[in-house]
Amino acid sequence: MPEGPDYITVVSGLPRSGTSLMMQMLQAGGMPVLTDGVRPADEDNPRGYWEFEPVKRLQASHDWVHQAAGKAVKVVHALVSSLPGGFVYRVIVMRRDLREVLASQRVMLERVGKSGAKLSDDRLAEIFAAQLDDIVAGLRNRADCSVLEVQHRDLIERAAAVIPAVHRFLDNKLDAARMAAVIDPALYRQRADQ
Repeated sequence: MPEGPDYITVVSGLPRSGTSLMMQMLQAGGMPVLTDGVRPADEDNPRGYWEFEPVKRLQASHDWVHQAAGKAVKVVHALVSSLPGGFVYRVIVMRRDLREVLASQRVMLERVGKSGAKLSDDRLAEIFAAQLDDIVAGLRNRADCSVLEVQHRDLIERAAAVIPAVHRFLDNKLDAARMAAVIDPALYRQRADQ
């Protein structure tokens, strides 16, 4: 696979799986990020969502993707397979215990007065797991993508073991100590073992 300074770092995963945390860590480590601040920080993500609004239209338009060269951009799992050819991607896929993802999504929906899906948590977990597995397999089959999967809990509880893998994946260009300093275990809510 071609290498170089202009690959695009994509942070992906299910909503509530730690993608915003990874974006914060990459920026703290010295990587430029493509965000716009349109979605403000709130009680669910007190440090912000780290999104770039045009990403939401990725299936219809990818005229913005060139702006991400040499930067990190967050792309929700359902859209990541729509990344266009012609670029080199390093994709960090955040994985989190699906019980925690669902609990976090439920709390977030309740806070804004919305109801969640009508499916049971077990069925939703099956669907999400299958979606994520399919997406990761598809990315690994693309010649223009490298993939690193990061477990959310490991990142919080064993950062000293996980950050070096992220560091290597991104050509050892980041400040690992600054990345680690971003992690706040107090923001790790909805733990499956509670």
